[in-house]
Amino acid sequence: MNSEDALSLGEETLTIAQMAERTGLSADTLRYYEKAGLIEPVRRSAGNQRRYAATDLDWVEFLLRLRATGMSIADMQRFARLRADGGATVADRLVVLREHRSGLGERIRVLQQNADALDEKIDHYERLLSPQPETERT
Repeated sequence: MNSEDALSLGEETLTIAQMAERTGLSADTLRYYEKAGLIEPVRRSAGNQRRYAATDLDWVEFLLRLRATGMSIADMQRFARLRADGGATVADRLVVLREHRSGLGERIRVLQQNADALDEKIDHYERLLSPQPETERT
């Protein structure tokens, strides 16, 4: 269900300010996402205010996960177009997500290696700062 369906059914919808608060995005970013094709055009109220449905919120939250995991805007747009094209594109969407997940797995491995190297360096400096026992003189 999109925001238009929600309005016609009388379901609760969110204003752009409420959507911004829930997602952590600015209103300008939400407008950009719509203009860039990342989210489908949002239904408007009689006063021409954007009204977001729960499904819009779910979709934006998923887009934020894609962005947080390093997916480019271009790939997010490609995925959004496939989603908008409906069920016939499920296999294509799966390919996009699998490719992204594969790249994410490699980034995670590299980040873990870097974290391990940092831990070793931290341990080294902590050892340098810890008091050394004095050797007994006989």
